[in-house]
Amino acid sequence: MYQTLDPKTLTVFITGATSGFGAAAARRYVAAGGKVIATGRRGERLKELQDQIGAENCHIIELDVRDRAAIDAAISAIPAPFAGINVVLANAGLALGLQPAAETDITDWETMIDTNVTGFVYTVRALLPGLIERGGGHVVTLGSVAGDYPYPGGSVYGATKAFVKQFALNLRADLQGKNVRVTNIEPGLTETEFSLVRFKGDEGQANKPYEGTTPMNADDIAEAIFWSTTLPAHVNINRLQMMATTQAFAPFDIYRRG
Repeated sequence: MYQTLDPKTLTVFITGATSGFGAAAARRYVAAGGKVIATGRRGERLKELQDQIGAENCHIIELDVRDRAAIDAAISAIPAPFAGINVVLANAGLALGLQPAAETDITDWETMIDTNVTGFVYTVRALLPGLIERGGGHVVTLGSVAGDYPYPGGSVYGATKAFVKQFALNLRADLQGKNVRVTNIEPGLTETEFSLVRFKGDEGQANKPYEGTTPMNADDIAEAIFWSTTLPAHVNINRLQMMATTQAFAPFDIYRRG
């Protein structure tokens, strides 16, 4: 029988756990007997999650990943039953707007860079030494197909996810011999709050990308995350790209002359 890692041995630090992939992953790990530290900016959402899956195996921290001092303080204050973190799920991120580059609100670009890049590296850097000191673990980063395939209006969002992809690959090289695995999960069309956030609460716009499709959902992505971290310790999934069956590679945009 194929021997996978026992999820009961995993303590998972999750950013962006207030909805979507992060919340689904928290539920998946706790259901399998693991422990999670669920973090995010919306405290009431975290409390709802904790009430659903139980405080015994879910510690919550209200946290903005863009605040490096807050991350360091939060990690230092983690209670003993949750201190043995061996999986880091760097999930917090967002897309804002879909305007052409010359028309976009520059503050949207700044927010995406601050969250998807700066907050992301703050998270990994703060937790990595602990993984190494404890003898190993797993860093899971959340990329996107947008990190490989460009589309109109996705300039900075796609660029941030390309950064995540390359950071994860370089991190894998840095960690050779440290017994720390690194996996970049790269989802495509998935129906969560992602689109609602991108269009700042406009439900009409947010629903359009999913019309006529059968998108993936947060549980689909959480299952892939869980699978990658419970494979035997000698197996590392470098990148895992996922698309809905009804999604394919974007057609080239053609400029029609004359």
